[in-house]
Amino acid sequence: MMIEVLKSKLHCVRVTEANLNYMGSITIDEDLLDAANMIAGEKVQIVNNNNGERFETYIIKGERGSGCICLNGAAARKVQVGDICIIISYALMDFEEAKHFTPTVVFPDSTTNKVIR
Repeated sequence: MMIEVLKSKLHCVRVTEANLNYMGSITIDEDLLDAANMIAGEKVQIVNNNNGERFETYIIKGERGSGCICLNGAAARKVQVGDICIIISYALMDFEEAKHFTPTVVFPDSTTNKVIR
């Protein structure tokens, strides 16, 4: 049996930009992607702590070290710059494998979105 489990989470990042006039996606600083074990094109769920919105999109790599969290296209309507969001990715895995899997959870600086080491 395969089940879907938490793979990676960027906990409480701050939205730095919302670009309505761009094809849909979320642009994420490449440092954050590396820290969270996420990749460009990966499907993610976005949870907006400020307004309760929950939606899905896919990742685009952002400039390394920029702290960029930019919602693009229709997703830009679901956030305001400055909102605090959780970005979650899931993975399908065998039930027994999932029992021993440890997800990657990153708690970036809440002001700059920089990875705290």
